[in-house]
Amino acid sequence: MLPAAVHRIAPVVNVFSTVVMIFALTMAAPLIVAYIYNDAALLTYDESIVITFTSGVLMRLTTMHQRRELQPRDGFLLVFLVWTILPAFATLPLMLYIHDLSFTDAYFETVSGITTTGATTLSNLDQLPRSINFWRCELVWLGGMGLIVLAVAILPLLGVGGMQLYKAETPGPMKDAKLTPRITETAKGLWLVYAGITLACILAYRWAGMSWFDAICHAFSTMGLGGFSTHDASYAFFDSPLIEGVAIVFMLIAGMNFATHFLAWRQKSLRPYALDPEARWFLIITLASCAGVAWYLWHFAVYRDFLTALRYASFNLVSIATTTGYANTDYNLWPAFVPLWMLFLCCFVSCSGSTGGGIKMIRAQLLVRQGLREMVKLVHPSAQVPVKLGGQVVPNQIVFAVLAFMSIYGACVTAMTFLLLVTGLDFITAFSAVIASINNTGPGLNLVGPGTTYAVLTDFQTWVCTSAMLLGRLELFTLLIIFTPAFWRR
Repeated sequence: MLPAAVHRIAPVVNVFSTVVMIFALTMAAPLIVAYIYNDAALLTYDESIVITFTSGVLMRLTTMHQRRELQPRDGFLLVFLVWTILPAFATLPLMLYIHDLSFTDAYFETVSGITTTGATTLSNLDQLPRSINFWRCELVWLGGMGLIVLAVAILPLLGVGGMQLYKAETPGPMKDAKLTPRITETAKGLWLVYAGITLACILAYRWAGMSWFDAICHAFSTMGLGGFSTHDASYAFFDSPLIEGVAIVFMLIAGMNFATHFLAWRQKSLRPYALDPEARWFLIITLASCAGVAWYLWHFAVYRDFLTALRYASFNLVSIATTTGYANTDYNLWPAFVPLWMLFLCCFVSCSGSTGGGIKMIRAQLLVRQGLREMVKLVHPSAQVPVKLGGQVVPNQIVFAVLAFMSIYGACVTAMTFLLLVTGLDFITAFSAVIASINNTGPGLNLVGPGTTYAVLTDFQTWVCTSAMLLGRLELFTLLIIFTPAFWRR
């Protein structure tokens, strides 16, 4: 069994070594920031780059004789290594600078960044060196479209077919849609669109009043739908409706399928948005909820006038629904219906192929249509009622896959909620922490609400939430399949 496992793992580690070396180079960006601002974390990046790059070189040297053509299932193992091991290397700048930071909290922080969750264990963000805050936000941006897709885009000589990586890493049914004849060109196209919209977001934030540094960091975090901020008060620090308006626009853009953005850019037309079966309902549900929640807050006198209620309702609801996690007020203090509705929306509102988390809108649509089909068949047992989406018949195997996903999703949420409850957490804190983590949203309610951090949790509770973030980012199956006996059989 051991030689078979080595035969399976070693070639994947050989490819992973290249990803590690690329990841070491991404630390050059915060190093430059530290040099520009001459901040106290300057020396930590030299050590971090050396340790990470050397580790990649050693992995490559020790596995170079086990190189072989990788099989489709190896894509899942490579993705697993990327999303679980790279965060460990990402902790180096944090732990080298913040000496009392435990590995548990540091790993939670970097997993939260790379999975675009945005939950944090750090406080006093305003006093941290700028390079540390930049590194946190850069992790969100890199994780947004996926480091694997980036690696395929810039390193086609990895020696592994790009399509199995793309399918293992990208979320939802877009896995089977080739936007260009070559997967490398697809990955490049997606990253160009991602980078282009990020640049537009930076310029918009700067125009709205942010400093260049804050504009860059928050644009990274906005486009990754990660929610990391450079300030403890998040967007309440700026207290600017204009800045919040810019954030809402770009959160909505990032919550849509980037394949649709890619097609719209390539065709120089808005038609792909009209044809996208998710985009319409994504916008309708999100914007209608903003109006409804604003009326609710105004009706119950949380805010004196409707426009003020609309401002706070829109920003926080869009932020949570798109699984970003920004806040401009402590919505934990609002009537219970509103924050619970926001958490409900974060479970399914984001589109497949977006940088958001959760079940995804397309799965929710398929579930509704499958439910309607079953009701029709109860009345007309012999009727042939296909499930359609976007005018096309959805094969039953996809419907069954969605049902299986929902079963696993429900089981994971239930199991991890009970794990947190058994440690003594109250139900709202435990449940909201799991929902916020597995949907890659960030802040939950009660003890882990927007006015506090996840530092209140014990190490065990933190590891449960860390596992939930990884499960959610890799959409359950990609992570769980590694632990099945069938995966390791020849």
